[in-house]
Amino acid sequence: MLVAPSILSADFGNLARDVKAICDGGCDLVHVDVMDGHFVPNLTIGPVVVEAVAQAATKPLDVHLMVENNSFFVDLFAPIKPKIISFHIESENHAHRLVHKIKDLGIKPSVVLNPHTPIESIEYLLEDLHMVLLMSVNPGFGGQKFIPSVIEKASRLKELINKRNPNCLIEVDGGVNDKNVTLLKDAGVDIVVAGSYVFKHPEGVKTAIESLKV
Repeated sequence: MLVAPSILSADFGNLARDVKAICDGGCDLVHVDVMDGHFVPNLTIGPVVVEAVAQAATKPLDVHLMVENNSFFVDLFAPIKPKIISFHIESENHAHRLVHKIKDLGIKPSVVLNPHTPIESIEYLLEDLHMVLLMSVNPGFGGQKFIPSVIEKASRLKELINKRNPNCLIEVDGGVNDKNVTLLKDAGVDIVVAGSYVFKHPEGVKTAIESLKV
């Protein structure tokens, strides 16, 4: 299992320190949640802070847009050169066009599904995607409880991916911990995002990350 700690749960007064800690602790990606206060009821970080994260990180950035104006935000973050940019299918009327725009910028495209959104809504996009991100909480805030039905959803998505684009990865974000990570792996999930679990683990971020690498 690849692990992408979410910096949403980091100490923003010591952000460079915490980013370095997860990279040194063995994470595979640094997950960056960008919220605009419109698509979700929370406001997080812009390109100035993400640039600072990129400078502190020794692992690639995995940028998750929770915004309404996706194309605008893609342009905003593209110069930072994240490895992956994910956008929500629920907030995008021109998903196929945006996927190719992200690809043309030299970044790997990913689409996000909220818990209520069926996987069939992105079936036509699968051949062009690097990754699909399944939300296992309702987006907007960290520290929420895992929604178990995402396990079956991941299994069904894996079947679809195997038919359409076996190279496409599945990422799950929300409420992930050492109790449910094996179930996610068995369902075909490749990457887990964990925020509170990693940064608030009593034995430190390295132990937390290792416990998710099943």
